[in-house]
Amino acid sequence: MFPGAGAGVIPLHAPAFRGKEREYLLECVESTFVSSVGAFVDRAEEVLAAQTGAAYAVACVNGTSALHLCLVAAGVRSGDLVLTQAFSFVATANAIAYTGATPAFLDIDRETLGLSPAAVAEFMANECERDAKGDWIHRASRRRVSACVPMHSFGFVADLDGLAKVCREFDLALVEDAAESLGSTYKDVHSGTVGVMGALSFNGNKIVTAGGGGMILTNDEALAKRLKHLSTQAKMPHKWEYRHDSIGYNYRMPNLNAALLCAQMEQLPSYLARKRALASQYAALLDDTPLSFCNAPAGQSPNFWLCCALLENGEQRDAFLATANAAKLICRPAWELLSELPIYDHAIQHGTLPVSRDIQARIVNLPSSPHHFDD
Repeated sequence: MFPGAGAGVIPLHAPAFRGKEREYLLECVESTFVSSVGAFVDRAEEVLAAQTGAAYAVACVNGTSALHLCLVAAGVRSGDLVLTQAFSFVATANAIAYTGATPAFLDIDRETLGLSPAAVAEFMANECERDAKGDWIHRASRRRVSACVPMHSFGFVADLDGLAKVCREFDLALVEDAAESLGSTYKDVHSGTVGVMGALSFNGNKIVTAGGGGMILTNDEALAKRLKHLSTQAKMPHKWEYRHDSIGYNYRMPNLNAALLCAQMEQLPSYLARKRALASQYAALLDDTPLSFCNAPAGQSPNFWLCCALLENGEQRDAFLATANAAKLICRPAWELLSELPIYDHAIQHGTLPVSRDIQARIVNLPSSPHHFDD
C-alpha cells in the first residue's frame, strides 16, 4: 500500500522509505539538534554538491524559498521584470513576485517543455532596449529586465545552451528552477548547474523527499556564502551578540528534514534506474495508441519525475482522465497556464503562447512512483 492511498489506488507519485530514514531521524532526535543547525544539514549540502557536480549547495526550507533566495542574490529588485514560462507550477511565478518583480510569461519549446531561447531572444530584441545606464528596459512598461527563469518541467531539461547564450547577449541572470529535475542531465551536466544558480525541491512528491526542503546550487563561492548568510536571517558571526547586516530570511533547512534527505539521497541511483525503466515500459505500452509518450529530448537524460503523454486534443484528454481516475489510476493534467491566473493578470505576456496552450490542453501525467510494482 502506498502512503495516503486507498485500497487498490495507484497514486501519481508517492514517496518510499526503505533505507536508513528511521535510523537517521532517530539519530537526529537523540542529538537534540532538530532545527536549522545540525550535522545532517551540512551532510546534505555535501551530498547534493557531489551528486550534481555543483561547487556549492545551500540548504533551504523548501524549493520556493530556494528560488526566491536565488532571485534576491541575483540582484532582482522590486519593479523589475523577470522572464519565465507560462507553462509551470505557480511557485515559479510566486518566487518572482516575492521580490516585488513582475513575471513576463514566454512560450516553451515543444521538445523540452521548457522556456524557449528563441522566445527570450525575440522578446528582448523586439520589446526591450538599453537605457543610458546600460540596463535592458521593457519599452511598454519601462521595467528593468533583470533575470531569466526556465523551469525544467517534469524532469525534462530546458535548452540550457540556447538560454545561456541569449542571457549572455542581453546581460540577464540565468536562474534555473530545477525543482523537478534532481538527477536530470543536459549534455552530461546536471540541471541547476548551468545558470548562475539553480533551485531544487524535496517536497513529498519529488523523486527524493525531505518532507519539505530545497537546495540552491551554484559554482560561485561568494554567492554561496551570501546565500547561506541570507538564509540564516543575515546574522553576523559573534559569540553572543545579535547583529544583522541586511534583511535576511528564516530559510535554513531543519536538521530533521536534512536527516530524511540524506537517507533518501542514498537511494537516488536506484530511484533513477526504476523511473527510467518505467518510462521505457510506458513508451512501449503506449505505442500505437491515442497517447503519445513524452520521451527524452536529444542530448539529455531526464529523471522522468512524472511520466507524461499527449492526447490528440483536450476532449480526449478529459475523457482519459475521467476513465483513468475512475479505475483508481491517479493521472493528472498539467497546471493551468500562469498567464491565465487572475493573480497574474498584471503580468506581461509575450505573444499568444501557442506551444504552451497546445501542450497544456493535451498533456497528462501518469503514475510515476519509483516502486509502483514492488508490492
